[in-house]
Amino acid sequence: ASADEQTLLIYAASDVDPGRIFVFDRAKKTLVEAIKLRPDLKGRTLSPRRPITYPAADGTKIPGYLTLPPGVTDPKGLPAIVMPHGGPSARDDWGFDWLSQFYAQRGFAVLQPNYRGSTGYGDEWYQENGFKSWKTSIGDICDAGRWMVAQGMADPSKLAIVGWSYGGYAALQVNVLDPDLFKAVVAVAPVTDLALLKATSAAFTNSALVKDFIGSGAHIEEGSPAQNVAKFKAPVLMFHGDIDLNVDIAQARKMDKALRGAKKSSELIVYPKLEHSLVDGEVRADLLRKSDAFLRTTLKLPAATTP
Repeated sequence: ASADEQTLLIYAASDVDPGRIFVFDRAKKTLVEAIKLRPDLKGRTLSPRRPITYPAADGTKIPGYLTLPPGVTDPKGLPAIVMPHGGPSARDDWGFDWLSQFYAQRGFAVLQPNYRGSTGYGDEWYQENGFKSWKTSIGDICDAGRWMVAQGMADPSKLAIVGWSYGGYAALQVNVLDPDLFKAVVAVAPVTDLALLKATSAAFTNSALVKDFIGSGAHIEEGSPAQNVAKFKAPVLMFHGDIDLNVDIAQARKMDKALRGAKKSSELIVYPKLEHSLVDGEVRADLLRKSDAFLRTTLKLPAATTP
């Protein structure tokens, strides 16, 4: 708003509209569109992001969002992606999501679960957080994939997992809990070793908070994918910016080294001079292209027909 609050910028968007910014003049009572976000998507059919629930192994109903390829209303045997959100103290909500829209355009069904450990559902749902209570959180994420297969919408041989930050951690850690479920793993800026996460926090003023959040006990080793690489079966592709202050790049490098040392399939792509969110259009486009190519090769899918 302007200082006198007579001129306002108004943002409007939806799950199938990346967003527009309008200028509203109170005195003139005019509303003028000023900026269209992601204008290159004009004319492209985007996919509704539908709220769904699915059952966890203990019967708990887990909420999430399902995005299907454009025009698909009755999904059967599709390649599919489970995409856990970051945080873990966060949640997915309804609206435009560039990652799920991209993969849906490429023919994937995408399920984004608000697993236990997510915020917004109360203390009981949050549990102790997605690290201390990793078995519950990661179990809910695995159950998202199992549900897609049980519903017939996902081909079990073409089920992948993609995640960023804690989502990247989850994309790796599911392989510790159920190595046979997901056939391809994409992890962006992932936490891979909880002990290392505590150690690197010593350089920051919130060190005590981080150490308390992560805690101590058996989960430090059991809940660290870099400490359990012997269980991995699926090929892994990781991306990381080398000046990431949220999750140090040492996390991805340790995971890559551990996987390679165990003769597992792993590739790490490092983006110089970029932080956690990789806020660079060319880099994000590169990440999308390379992750899509990796998924297609690993899952034995035909080349994409959409640009």
